Amino acid sequence: MMPQPTNDCLLRALRHEHVEVTPIWMMRQAGRYLPEYRKVREQVGGFMDLCRTPDLACEVTLQPLRRFPLDAAILFSDILTVPDAMGLGLHFVEGEGPRFERPLQSAKDIEALGVPDPEQDLRYVMDTVRLIRHELAGRVPLIGFSGSPWTLATYMLEGQSSRDFRVTKTWIYNHPEAVHALLNVLTEAVSLYLLAQIRAGAQALMLFDTWGGILTPKDYRAFSLAPMERIVRSLKAHDPSVPVILFTKGGGAWLEAMAAVGCDALSLDWTTDLSTARARVCGKVALQGNLDPSVLYASPAVIRTQAAEVLAAYGAGSGHVFNLGHGIHPDVPPEHVATLVEAVHDLSRIYHL
Repeated sequence: MMPQPTNDCLLRALRHEHVEVTPIWMMRQAGRYLPEYRKVREQVGGFMDLCRTPDLACEVTLQPLRRFPLDAAILFSDILTVPDAMGLGLHFVEGEGPRFERPLQSAKDIEALGVPDPEQDLRYVMDTVRLIRHELAGRVPLIGFSGSPWTLATYMLEGQSSRDFRVTKTWIYNHPEAVHALLNVLTEAVSLYLLAQIRAGAQALMLFDTWGGILTPKDYRAFSLAPMERIVRSLKAHDPSVPVILFTKGGGAWLEAMAAVGCDALSLDWTTDLSTARARVCGKVALQGNLDPSVLYASPAVIRTQAAEVLAAYGAGSGHVFNLGHGIHPDVPPEHVATLVEAVHDLSRIYHL
């Protein structure tokens, strides 16, 4: 039996239970802004080599916790591990991001896809989760994650990042049935992947829907939200005690629909007002976010002021997890992160009396 975290502030906040301070963690909190991360990265070849080496992936997961009193660890991995395990040939091009050697080009390509076995095809991820839980020794909770089916589908169809998603949108308008078939396979794969992370030791889960915001309202519900709802229902049927956080970048227009899928929390980007969001979800879910990551370029005094404004926007009571509205930028000074974490813990106490 793995120990429960001595600092369970994050888990309590996600359950709307009393907390002494607002918990804080950051998307991409392990990464290039830390010199110790860059040193580890130099030891391996590419980014995926680091992800596939459990000892090193564990090490970089723990690095930010040694520097800052963060309230959670998040698995160091990538959102594209599932399609990589499907045989699309993932690699990363420096300065350009992910590329697939064999993107999907026909309905037959989709029909040929299999669902990866998470303990076989993605064993390195599960080994990393187990190792992190062991090394954490109950200090803070561990968050596992996956990309959402829709976001994974965009990369699998485009073959890389995109500005206009021309290929993907051509697919959904000309061949919607094929896209739904792809999403069905991905929904099953992501569900199994996240369930395996729970069994390996993840204590909370997050679905990253990076590209849901590119869709029309009707298409968002059909292509992005519906698969995520099926995943959430599957996870909750297996273990309702593990909280699930949903994040759609650019999803502020659909908060009510997102809150209705059965998740425990919604993560917000910086374009959504936190106080308005709290009123709109009516206490159905906790809220996570939503400081503009670029604030961390500012002076310590400004960082503290901006943190205070986010805390005030949510207001009194539990149900808030402080985070950035997206991932931390790689050239942010680490000392500015320290300022933010200290400010959140210091300034949030008045909201939890």
